[in-house]
Amino acid sequence: MKILIINGPNINLLGLRETHIYGKMDYGKICALLHEKSKELDVSLDIVQSNIEGEIINFIHGAIGEYDGIIINPGAYTHYSIAIYDALKAVQIPAVEVHLSNVHAREDFRKKSVTAGACIGQICGFGFYGYILAMHALIHHTKR
Repeated sequence: MKILIINGPNINLLGLRETHIYGKMDYGKICALLHEKSKELDVSLDIVQSNIEGEIINFIHGAIGEYDGIIINPGAYTHYSIAIYDALKAVQIPAVEVHLSNVHAREDFRKKSVTAGACIGQICGFGFYGYILAMHALIHHTKR
């Protein structure tokens, strides 16, 4: 199985940004841990990040014929990007939305996800472990 993780705006600043919410582990360390875990799960994994909505859409489009699943953390685009929603629907690749924090325990505007409706599920509140849960979810989903 081949999975693409797409991270949106400000995810590259993990370890620096609001550590009381997102933790102190930096983005590079999280990516390294996810690559280690993917090997244990016998999953081929690529990880990309962009602060630009159009690039995120291009990553989604580029997944056609290349990946069996997408894990996406759209960051703030979660709450208003119909364009990312449309891209996820268009490619017809199973996707899981991940958020490091529990968005439902935060500000009201974070409680609504525009993009989750284009995904097979959403995982939030478990830090970087949410990405690992998403890998398991995609593996299970494709074996049905």
